Amino acid sequence: MCSNPRIVRRTMWNYSKIGDKISARLVLYFLSWSGFLVSFMMRNDMNFALVAMISNGNETQKENENVYVLNMGSGTEDHTSIVKSVIISSFYWCYVLSQVVGGVATQAFGTKCVFGWSQLATAFCSLLMPLGAEFHYAIVIFLRSVQGFASGLTWPAMYAMVGYWIPMTERSRFMSSFQGFSIGIGLTYPLCGFIITTFGWHLVFYTTGVLGIGWCALWYILAFDTPQQHPRITNEELNYIELHIGEDIRKSFTVKVPWGHIFRSLPVWAIAVTTFGRIFVHYVFIVNGPAFMNHILKFEFGTNGILSGLPFLCSYISSVFFCYIADKLLLNNILSLSKVRKLFTALSQVVPGLLILCLGYIDNITFLLTIWFIAVIFITASYAGAMANIIDIAPNYGHSGAVLAFCQTIHMSASFLSPLTVGFLVTQEDSIDQWRRVFEVSGIISIVTYLFYQCFGTAEIQCWNTQQSITDNHRHEVIKILPKENGEKTTFLKLKK
Repeated sequence: MCSNPRIVRRTMWNYSKIGDKISARLVLYFLSWSGFLVSFMMRNDMNFALVAMISNGNETQKENENVYVLNMGSGTEDHTSIVKSVIISSFYWCYVLSQVVGGVATQAFGTKCVFGWSQLATAFCSLLMPLGAEFHYAIVIFLRSVQGFASGLTWPAMYAMVGYWIPMTERSRFMSSFQGFSIGIGLTYPLCGFIITTFGWHLVFYTTGVLGIGWCALWYILAFDTPQQHPRITNEELNYIELHIGEDIRKSFTVKVPWGHIFRSLPVWAIAVTTFGRIFVHYVFIVNGPAFMNHILKFEFGTNGILSGLPFLCSYISSVFFCYIADKLLLNNILSLSKVRKLFTALSQVVPGLLILCLGYIDNITFLLTIWFIAVIFITASYAGAMANIIDIAPNYGHSGAVLAFCQTIHMSASFLSPLTVGFLVTQEDSIDQWRRVFEVSGIISIVTYLFYQCFGTAEIQCWNTQQSITDNHRHEVIKILPKENGEKTTFLKLKK
């Protein structure tokens, strides 16, 4: 049964020596990393599989004539093109619409419930995709819409949990777990290329669906909304977390989300606007990268899948590196938190923005791919920048999820505006001149949106993050329900005296 996160007396288990050495935060990191990995595999399998589902006259289709079936109804080639665009974009329309719902749902039911059920719904839709494709393309659009809505709940849910579990000095490193999605994208494209050429596109969706259901089983066994609810956490780790996450976060379950203040907050808008630019560029690589490599660089399915996915596999390593450096800059007092966030946001947008401007003018394929890879890798610096900044300005449970939901509603509109822009500018997919315009527009958007963040971004906790009207009596009531062990108060309670 799902309920909103609250501080409860935890049940103590007999720990094994091995179990004691594995921190609950490390387990949470693995769950977050693997959760986003699986989520993005289920999200991006369609980008590659759809090429095979509606491809016309290629060698692979001839060899598997009875396998490649997508019921398009009756229509012209233009109708097919429209259907393809709608199938791809239907995921992102609903994804954007569900962001605020994710923030509200997380505050009401907790991350464990919202993240878990959203992943399970996405997995079931993947399993139903081949059957739906044989009936009619409209069913595929419906299933993708459901997947988009469910996937939109995951980011606000996970952000809300971070504030409760992760101290500030570890936050950038933990944010690298969100880069599991890079591994997911990086694995999806070569895996899809192999499965399609060997077994047919049906197995692509069965594979990602089964992986999703398997992950959900692990999530429900190992994940808990707060450290106090975790039955296997050690006393040492629990005390460490309570000492370092801050008083405002510990009592945040008593605070309502100030939606009005969030809507009017310039630092929140700065995060939303700058991340719009990053997402716009990122989705040129994610969604349209395989098409560019196919029509301009002339790579076949297998090679295309490997080269499309490889930079995203490297992205995870780069994200860990960027986040580690960001934490070191903070621990050694080299830069303030605000300057660290702005530095890494600049690396994630200005550098890729300048590099993507060059892509349309490079004739050497090796050099072009090198620039392509570097641009994708630097995008991951955002997880030590603007993306981590969300928890900096609103660390309270529910508040960070709500801020992310608002920001995601703004910046994830780029997830469908970017493919639509490419579709508008590229009417002939083998025209390098048209692709050059895409790269120029993307680079300008990335750099200009960063400038807004440079002016208005900050890492200071916002005044609306706490509820000033909490009385001393109310505070005593909050303290009473904090966990006690053997009749004695925890380290946090001693500090409160």
